[in-house]
Amino acid sequence: MSKKILFLVPYPLHESPSQRFRFEQYFTLLINGEYSYSVQSFLNSANWQVFYTSDNTMAKAKAIITGCINRVIVVFKSPMYDFVFIHREAAPIGPPLIEWILAKILRKKIIYDFDDAIWLTDRKKESWIMRMAKWRSKVGSICKWAYKVSCGNEYLCSYAAMFNKSVVYNPTTIDTENLHSPERYKRRDRGDRIRIGWTGSHSTLKYLTYIEAVLQNVLNEHPEVEFLVIADRPPALNSIPVRFIPWNIETEIGDLLRFDIGIMPLPDDQWAKGKCGFKALQYMALQLPVVASPVGVNSKIIEDGISGFLCNSPEEWIAALRNLIRDSNLRKSMGANGRNKIREHYSVLSNSANFLSLFE
Repeated sequence: MSKKILFLVPYPLHESPSQRFRFEQYFTLLINGEYSYSVQSFLNSANWQVFYTSDNTMAKAKAIITGCINRVIVVFKSPMYDFVFIHREAAPIGPPLIEWILAKILRKKIIYDFDDAIWLTDRKKESWIMRMAKWRSKVGSICKWAYKVSCGNEYLCSYAAMFNKSVVYNPTTIDTENLHSPERYKRRDRGDRIRIGWTGSHSTLKYLTYIEAVLQNVLNEHPEVEFLVIADRPPALNSIPVRFIPWNIETEIGDLLRFDIGIMPLPDDQWAKGKCGFKALQYMALQLPVVASPVGVNSKIIEDGISGFLCNSPEEWIAALRNLIRDSNLRKSMGANGRNKIREHYSVLSNSANFLSLFE
């Protein structure tokens, strides 16, 4: 008899990188194994974009109320499941009532998964009302009640281990065979252009301001270089020309393959240490050399001087980008090294057994 898993997730399927690359890409593996599953999203396809991009307070309130009602309904259906997999939180506001009922009243085995330091915030001007509403202290409580905690890097594991002995290091992974596989795509003719690229969501666009002066210097020195950004909204960079490509799941990989060099700047703070290096993983899987800040898991994923460069200062950033711009052989060798690293340590193939162990 198959084990039944209920996934309680924040976003609609196929939309959020966090969901797609932490568990959605393992759904086929579950079906082919001894498992069956159901998924309930707090936000649906109609309201999730409104929730994160609109100032319409009424629309956001309606989305939260609808999500909470659906969560209450699913609680009554949960006894039929062997495991409840919760990504980040059952609800985006308030105390962990759903989690408490599932763990303490219904005695369900909760697999609690997160890939950010969600007990903290990176919003420096966040109001006290928002801090109260988010109730971030619930992360520790959910860790304590969980059957197992699944964390995307060792920094997150260390936090979870303060509350629970059953913590599993479950890295964000890439499907290197069926999706992030450069040989499946025809690269566009670049001519003489060299393209530095960045990809991410609106929440991380602000990190580009940390190296805006670096990019300005490099672009002024090398007129053959173009800077590309793939995101769900354009970046607010005024001093440099940017070619903006709206993110689209259908063209995502082909768009990334327009890059010659991938970049991942980060501030050195507690929030950034919780990041799981997703941008670097994508670049490296597609055989692109990476230039990144040596913050958190980046220093583990990227081998400095082998698959990319880890840069602390503006001078190091400029030198690294300059070397890669001028040396196509260096770009090629670092790209090959990076893809090998991802296939061996951060791929669906290499992590499948580890993921399935969550449900043992």
